[in-house]
Amino acid sequence: MKRLAAVAVLVGTLGLTSCGLMTPKVTKADVEQQISTQLQQQVGTTPEKIECPGDLEGKVGTTMTCKLTHQGQSLDVNLNVTAVENNTVKFDIKVADQ
Repeated sequence: MKRLAAVAVLVGTLGLTSCGLMTPKVTKADVEQQISTQLQQQVGTTPEKIECPGDLEGKVGTTMTCKLTHQGQSLDVNLNVTAVENNTVKFDIKVADQ
């Protein structure tokens, strides 16, 4: 768990879904998968569970907090959308300190 908590900032990149003129969103499932993938690549450990409250709005400055569960411990994972280009949203992923 210490290895997961030591992760400062990871960068996620996902395609967006859009409905007409509405702000595009990244689905909850895609965000959770990206967090898990980035943690696996960065620290070599896949969390047991990632839970986000909903879809991630594809708008620069949008933030969201998800929950990471691993080895019986729970940590916040903070997301911050840093860019939206064409059909791609880029966001920072930061695992909160215990």
